[in-house]
Amino acid sequence: MSEPSRFEAEIRAGQRFEFGRNWASFLEHLNEDRIQRAVGSLRSMLQVDRLDGRRFLDIGCGSGLFSLAARRLGARVVSFDFDPQSVACAEELRRREFPDDPDWVIHRGSALDEAFLASLGEFDVVYSWGVLHHTGRMWTGVDLACRRVAGQGTLFIALYNDQGWLSRFWLRVKQAYCAHPVLRGLVLATFVPYFALRTTLKSLLRGRNEFAAYFEERGMSITHDWVDWLGGLPFEVAGFDETVRFCESRGFALVNSRSTKRLGCNEFVFRRGSAAG
Repeated sequence: MSEPSRFEAEIRAGQRFEFGRNWASFLEHLNEDRIQRAVGSLRSMLQVDRLDGRRFLDIGCGSGLFSLAARRLGARVVSFDFDPQSVACAEELRRREFPDDPDWVIHRGSALDEAFLASLGEFDVVYSWGVLHHTGRMWTGVDLACRRVAGQGTLFIALYNDQGWLSRFWLRVKQAYCAHPVLRGLVLATFVPYFALRTTLKSLLRGRNEFAAYFEERGMSITHDWVDWLGGLPFEVAGFDETVRFCESRGFALVNSRSTKRLGCNEFVFRRGSAAG
């Protein structure tokens, strides 16, 4: 089955969330402030000021926001996504910000397609934030991402944290969301108010606006990310140490990270080559 046919079949079967539709909605709210937050987040986690001349691969580019951030930092960017609407989002951002730019190339492709990935070459930075756990074969995706990193290059990935039985509960929620429009409505009606109330209470307890804090971190939209979380299939999780061991066994050393003990993603920045022990 071709990639487009497989995508459509998985959507119809309730096995895949339409991430691209959610990203298209997000782009309606994208502004310069959000872009600058994304640029700052990328600079902070990679511990760089600029990426001039470096090759940057964005695996599962989604809205295209972090491809844009890398391009603004001077990188030569290759972006791809499995979802055609996500590809369209990235193309729209390129049209707005870097029209006809030869140093930002966008493809449609799968993070599990070894031949496609090999055809792209090697990169100084391979970036995949919150994507590989949505492929259906997460560890294969991580392994293939590792192979695209050039010598002395950097791998920056984020994977859903393994919460044990809670992760299994959220899998059932996501399956319900994708199974039928009525169930989707029930999931949204149940959990969006819950997330909103929880965030409001955290704001009161901490004495700061947690809605604004979420935006300030990476420039993302908390409400769009709630929908992404509730519907996001396929869905896999990984423990922090488990991910570190997996990448270390492939010649990488952890150089920066952010971990969570709860819902959300662990973030990892690895370096390949002589820096690895």
